Amino acid sequence: MRGLLVAIGFLTRIPVPHAVFGDADARVRSLPWYPLVGVLIGALLYLLAWAIHGWPPLLSAAVILAAWVALTGALHLDGLADSADAWVGGIGDRARTLAIMKDPNCGPMGVVALVLTLLLKFAALASAPAWPGLLLAPLLARAALVAAFLFVPYVRAGGLGEGLAGSSRTINLVVLMLVAAGCACAGRRGIASLLVAIALFALWRRACLRRLGGMTGDTCGALAELTEAAVLLAAASA
Repeated sequence: MRGLLVAIGFLTRIPVPHAVFGDADARVRSLPWYPLVGVLIGALLYLLAWAIHGWPPLLSAAVILAAWVALTGALHLDGLADSADAWVGGIGDRARTLAIMKDPNCGPMGVVALVLTLLLKFAALASAPAWPGLLLAPLLARAALVAAFLFVPYVRAGGLGEGLAGSSRTINLVVLMLVAAGCACAGRRGIASLLVAIALFALWRRACLRRLGGMTGDTCGALAELTEAAVLLAAASA
């Protein structure tokens, strides 16, 4: 359970006992819990959507999106912005790309990526019922992070995600199969969302391997945000 608390504390702004972060084993064991934290995020957002049911769609979408960002502390948005700046500014060079990702400043491409991603999320939230997009998007985004540590090497020495690479492959594979089964139970929107998430992961993996030879925490943040946006769009249009 300490692994679950670490996952909640890292992926959300929900308070957990600070002592759990000092447990190295708990940090490693936190990865398989990521999809469950995604379910928690989705459930809280769904409750909010239910509470404000009847509000104008645009206002409702804006409130839900603001709550989403606040609940996650914009953790993955930061990675998306850094990755966008680095991918364009790196001009195909691995060392330059990694160096730009470490720069705390946000450049023009990072701003554009943030605006477009949030705009797509907002449009999808305003255009479709809360079910199942609000539950599937956080779930599949965190499941994508589990898949990332299974199938892509971590290349940033000393990075926040370095310890997660030692997580149990067997447990993580079982978790991913359970996520896939859950999406299949959600009907055509669930299946469409799963297929979109898999396709996006394959493209992201290819890009990371070609440019960096692996992934970093920032590219994982970009993966999570892009997966959420893509799944919301798939759920809204299926």
